[in-house]
Amino acid sequence: MRYTLFDNQRDVIILLARILLMILFVMSGWSKMTGFSGTVEYLGSLGAPMPQVAAGVAVAMEFFIAILLILGFYTRPLAFLFALFVVGTAVIGHPFWNMVDPARAANSVQFFKNMSITGGLLLLAVTGAGRFSVDGR
Repeated sequence: MRYTLFDNQRDVIILLARILLMILFVMSGWSKMTGFSGTVEYLGSLGAPMPQVAAGVAVAMEFFIAILLILGFYTRPLAFLFALFVVGTAVIGHPFWNMVDPARAANSVQFFKNMSITGGLLLLAVTGAGRFSVDGR
């Protein structure tokens, strides 16, 4: 069965999906970049390996790579790379299995939110950026 309405708007929907998937990361990446020393300190408190490097990676991914994904530039490989990044941040940043309530409940939601975003990124890696993208030109 074909869903003609969605087929006719496929590229618009993929553009909207790219924007919606990445807007959170662009905002978060900007915050991390403009408050870099605080980001390093926070990542150190989480036990992230090499917090200065981890903060640099977080800024690069969440701000710069997210913008490239909104633009639809190298979408398939960058979406897959971003999916791996989001899984990593879920494991490092939201280890609910090591917590007790209420932190366990809050971090459980955040962990599974990251898994949901990962699903969207994997879907984007498979579908590509669509016509309204740098890749589509």
